[in-house]
Amino acid sequence: MKTILNVIWLILSGIWLFLGYVLAGVLLCITIIGIPFGIAAFRIAVYALWPFGYTTVERHDAGAGSCVGNVLWLVLAGWWLALSHIVTGIALCVTIIGIPFGIANFKMVPLSLLPLGREIVPTDAPFASR
Repeated sequence: MKTILNVIWLILSGIWLFLGYVLAGVLLCITIIGIPFGIAAFRIAVYALWPFGYTTVERHDAGAGSCVGNVLWLVLAGWWLALSHIVTGIALCVTIIGIPFGIANFKMVPLSLLPLGREIVPTDAPFASR
């Protein structure tokens, strides 16, 4: 079932969201200071391409650096990536078939706003540690 949902997601919105995150990652990697943010954007890009079967969990070892980084992320890229999820989610919720995919988009908004200090893990092991 996850594969079917992911294929439909890919067709309806996944490819566009993936390209948005890749663009943000490339722009953020231009400077040395932005490289950690670019890596976070690339990590979320893969999740935005194929989200069903994965979830995000908070990293308890994340410190003050991730808090400061999240503020910078929000200013540099987070607000327009979150806006893309909101617009796509609203557009998908117009049809009955698109409602689950719209809800999935809305669930990705907090991750797109504050990605540092979060980890993407398979849904069958959300509490497994590395």
